Amino acid sequence: MSTTTLAPTRAGVRPPRTSNVLTRGLNDVWSMTRRNLVHISREPMQLSDVTIQPVLFTVLFVYIFGGAIPIPGGGNYVDYLLAGLLSLNLVTSTMGTAVGLSTDLHEGMIDRFRALPMWRPSVLVGRSVADLLTSCLCALIVGLTGLAVGWRPGSAFISIVGGFALVLLFSYALTWIAACVGMNSKSPESAASFGFIVLFPLSFVSNAMVPTQHMPGWLQAVANWNPVSAVTAGARVLWDNPNPASTISAWPMQHPVEASLIWSVVIMVVAAPLAAHFFKRRTTE
Repeated sequence: MSTTTLAPTRAGVRPPRTSNVLTRGLNDVWSMTRRNLVHISREPMQLSDVTIQPVLFTVLFVYIFGGAIPIPGGGNYVDYLLAGLLSLNLVTSTMGTAVGLSTDLHEGMIDRFRALPMWRPSVLVGRSVADLLTSCLCALIVGLTGLAVGWRPGSAFISIVGGFALVLLFSYALTWIAACVGMNSKSPESAASFGFIVLFPLSFVSNAMVPTQHMPGWLQAVANWNPVSAVTAGARVLWDNPNPASTISAWPMQHPVEASLIWSVVIMVVAAPLAAHFFKRRTTE
């Protein structure tokens, strides 16, 4: 009597599943991004700072202050203002990153994420990507509102897109500073104060709303080296809008696009690892 040994066929054997680390990380980032977007869809008023605020600021500055602010060298104040409005709204909206991360931390959501088999930094990256998407919505609303009140860029389409991208890159870099604040805040309320103590002064002590030539001498020096001034001037250059800062000898005002890119890269290189460090420290205590 003979016995026959049957080898398992390839159709009956399931090969072991191998997962790519990069793919898993991207999936985790997308899951965290989608989670934050779902929260926004359930509470749309979270978007008030990137939807309602840009329209209000545009109307207030154009129709109330526009006639009282002269532009050195001449030019339409609406054309001068729009880059400043874009910078102001995007910079101040990064406060939401600090508040959102602080809320998750103090409500115990971060502890729940720790129990999941996921890439830990995806919590921070997913939050930053979600905020970048809302910043894109803000930029769209600022642009459409500006066109409605008379803003007209004088450059080619690719330069117009480049101006928006320049400010969006800078605001994305600031979200990593906001993430550091959120990871170190004792409450969401204290995280919210970051916007009023740092972001609003940073935005207004610049050339965003008014030319720095009208400021006192010591304040001019601060405003001309303010990264918000460089980003705003860079957008004006790319849009071919009035840019009185070009007559100022300070290096960032003579090379605003290059200065903006340098500021954005330096902020991300420093703030992103710091945010990851603070996140690791707070989630392993």
